[in-house]
Order: sequence, then structure tokens, then C-alpha cells
Amino acid sequence: MTERRNQLSILLFAIGALTFSMTFPMTAWSHCDGLDGPVVTDARTALAAKDVTIVLKWLPEKDEQTIKDVFEQALVVRKHDDASRELADRYFFETLVRLHREYEGAAFTGLRPAGEKVHPAIARADASLIEGDVDELARDIAHAVESSIRQKFSETLEANAKKENSVQAGREYVENYVKFVHYVKYLHDAVTGDHDHGHATTGD
Repeated sequence: MTERRNQLSILLFAIGALTFSMTFPMTAWSHCDGLDGPVVTDARTALAAKDVTIVLKWLPEKDEQTIKDVFEQALVVRKHDDASRELADRYFFETLVRLHREYEGAAFTGLRPAGEKVHPAIARADASLIEGDVDELARDIAHAVESSIRQKFSETLEANAKKENSVQAGREYVENYVKFVHYVKYLHDAVTGDHDHGHATTGD
């Protein structure tokens, strides 16, 4: 009877994992979606230590019980054999990352393989935390932002001087103007977190 119950639990877990994977096809990747990313790394540690509290920091309080339930199921199923352990671990990883991505306000599209390159800025941000020094990263980004603003400003100023020459010249000015002001606004909002300044948004 116990053996049949164990087989049934593995079967149900497998169906759930398969359905989950089919629901979220792997079409796009993000830093925390990697099998070697920080979320899954903590998930592996949690399974090895049989301590779910290790991963709770990646989730809001409302999702704690959900991940605790999946964690307990995974601990039971992964005892049986290597295939069961791999299946249980994968389902736990996917559930944890999905809930974390929802917490971030981002879509979950699947787990990306270990070893895939991440955005260079993210890689450098991680490295700065490991090294305990952000000075070089901050200087490089500040320099890149300043250079980009100056370039867009120069292009817009040049187009402004020619905008009355023809309709086409006017359109080129408008195109440069829109790119310039929106770029500056984007940077401002990213730095300050102020996305509307208390004003209604427009279609521009």
C-alpha cells in the first residue's frame, strides 16, 4: 500500500511538473531565471539543508505557504530515485523562480540553462557586490550616460539649426528632439523613481 502511494505521489508530481513546463515555454531569459542564477543557487542549498527559509527572501509573504508546500512535496518525491529527484528539484526551481518573477512584476518564461551569458551590466553589478567595491562600475556608467546625453544633445542642436530648411529637415529635427527628451526623461525616472511627477501622462 505504501509503495502504491509513493508511486502515485511521483506520478502526480510528474504531471504537475510537465504541465507547468508546457505552460511556460522557454522563449526569453532573465538573470534570475538561470539554473546557475542566485535564486536557483539558493534553492539547491535549501534542498540540501532541508530548510525552506533559505529561499523565502526571494518571495513576498503571501507566497510563502505556496513555496513551503512545493518544497515539502519535493523533499518527499526526491527520495525515491535519481529521476524523481531531478523532477522534484526542477519543479521546485520553476515554482520558486515564477513566484519571484511575479514579485518583480516580470513574466516567467522558463528556466534558462546554466552558463548562458547575462547582460554585462548585471554581471558587473554582481561582481561589484562580490568584490565589495562599486567605484569603477559607477564611474563607467556615469561616463557612458554623460557621453550618450552629449551626443544626443549635439545631434538635436544641429538638427534644430536646419529645421526650417525643408519639411524633411523639420521632421529630422523632431525625430532627434523626441529621442533626446525621452532619453533624458527615462534616465531621470530610472534614477529618481519619479515616473509621472504628479502629472497626467501623454502619448509622446
